[in-house]
Amino acid sequence: MTQHIHDELDRLRRRGPVRDIIIPPCPELLRQLQVAMAHAEPDLATLDRIASADVAMAAALIRLANSSLYALAQPAQTVGQALLVLGARPAAQILSAFLTQHALQVHSPLLDHFWETSTRRALACEHIGHQLYGMDAGLAYSFGLFCHVGMPVMLRGVRGYGSTITEALARRDRTFIQTENANHRTDHAVVGAIVAKTWHLPADAAVAIRLHHDFSCLPDTRFSATVRHLVAMGLIADHLVQTHEGLPESADWARHGAACMAHLQVGRSEVDLWVDELHAAFEAVQID
Repeated sequence: MTQHIHDELDRLRRRGPVRDIIIPPCPELLRQLQVAMAHAEPDLATLDRIASADVAMAAALIRLANSSLYALAQPAQTVGQALLVLGARPAAQILSAFLTQHALQVHSPLLDHFWETSTRRALACEHIGHQLYGMDAGLAYSFGLFCHVGMPVMLRGVRGYGSTITEALARRDRTFIQTENANHRTDHAVVGAIVAKTWHLPADAAVAIRLHHDFSCLPDTRFSATVRHLVAMGLIADHLVQTHEGLPESADWARHGAACMAHLQVGRSEVDLWVDELHAAFEAVQID
């Protein structure tokens, strides 16, 4: 079934409505970062070189290291010092978020705080991933970060998509995805999955992005356990972020939250605890 999803994405990219949407290439620095993080022990010198290639990216690392999350007695002043404070993998995640944001940058009030929310979702997915036996928390982070990247891509490349966002947020008679498909014959889940494939994210991440609003996949054993876990944790992560940001409960959470918690065998008390545990990390997120 996973191969079926990949075949579908390839077909849509060649002949479907997605064909004319411009998918930005994976940034070279992100490709180098992916190579560096493929090793069990990432090389801090390589991360230092990548981070130092952009002043704003270096500043983002240093700012996070000096945030209240780490409460340093002496502030970090260099990228190298920030890397020692943060650790290789957390630093790489910050760099990945920065590079992704700037490759897919869209200046629109419709996507205000989009990247803050995406980064918080990624942190929440990673946190949940640490609670699950055998789950790759780094994969969970990547899935959370890329889950909605189809939206800025469509906003840049699909005429009228801004109006569709406004309409989809207002409608109560159908889902966001249904409104996208009614107006454009595709949706941000499809486009986001194609970005993930184009940028060489792990195959399970791309499939889970394609399915992240299709909760009928949860009991479907034709999909890998990893894909189904990612879809479930994605909705829980969205709920954690929305709770932190003071937003009302989403329609997806009202309809499918219980199923996602049951799939991961977690209860509401654990979800409430995660809101508290993630508070400091969520507060530290600041995207330029």
